Amino acid sequence: MKVAIAGATGFVGSRLVERLHNQGHQVLVLTRNPATAQKVFPKSHFSNLEIIAYTPTESGSWQQVITGCDGVINLAGEPIAEERWTPEHKQEILQSRQLGTQKIVEAIAQANPKPSVLVNASAIGYYGTSETATFDETSPAGDDFLAQVCLAWEAEAKKVTAVGVRLVILRLGIVLGMGGAIAKMITPFKIFAGGPIGSGRQWFSWIHRDDLVSLILQALKRSDIEGVLNATAPNPVQMSELAQTMGQTLKRPSWLPVPSFALEALLGDGAMVVLEGQQVLPKRTLASGFDYQYSTVKQALAEIVQ
Repeated sequence: MKVAIAGATGFVGSRLVERLHNQGHQVLVLTRNPATAQKVFPKSHFSNLEIIAYTPTESGSWQQVITGCDGVINLAGEPIAEERWTPEHKQEILQSRQLGTQKIVEAIAQANPKPSVLVNASAIGYYGTSETATFDETSPAGDDFLAQVCLAWEAEAKKVTAVGVRLVILRLGIVLGMGGAIAKMITPFKIFAGGPIGSGRQWFSWIHRDDLVSLILQALKRSDIEGVLNATAPNPVQMSELAQTMGQTLKRPSWLPVPSFALEALLGDGAMVVLEGQQVLPKRTLASGFDYQYSTVKQALAEIVQ
């Protein structure tokens, strides 16, 4: 296949490109920073890969490369939980997803021949937060900032169905792998200062990076899969259990909680991503026959810190 990927140099995208390339597919990497992409994907290792410079929120000549692609995968968007949510940053979070997806869909609409599928990321932030509710793909949207972002993001992606292209929306949980969120959480444990963040009661709906990549590939290749799938493992945990399992895996204590105010001081409103969670079940994903390699957080952490 010939596959175009936006967000290819990120934590998930880089592993996805690796897998596609190893399977013999041709990969087009859409990137704002070609120099960075060349470092991540050196020509010596990635012979069947082309780097395309683009501005995600603007139309341009880059859109022409979508013609002749078999599929498009859109993982692009400003990081959500890495800095304070100033009004400017909230605008960047929204626009990078809403406008970025709009321009991808615009490119697909103009393409001749068109790709057969768009796999578009969203997030479980769609459902809002709760300590008591359980959410699946049929649950309604929440009403907080992240829910509004996800609604706008998905609305743009859905427009691709009007031009006859299959759409799969993956609502991503917190992605676990060496790097990303887990790397930041492991550091305190290594210096014997680890523990649950905030109350410990909040739900942590997660997926191992390798399972997420496998799910993206399944969505890309199987023409019978469409619509929304929760990209989460079938066994979400509360933060206290995550901390306990991490302590056991690293053979470190896990009793020293990270107070909410410390995280809020760093991230402001952005701290809610970690301090308030949601229990999300992947009902449609399981019904599609997807086979998880890491269905429990214990299995996932054992692989990550081995």
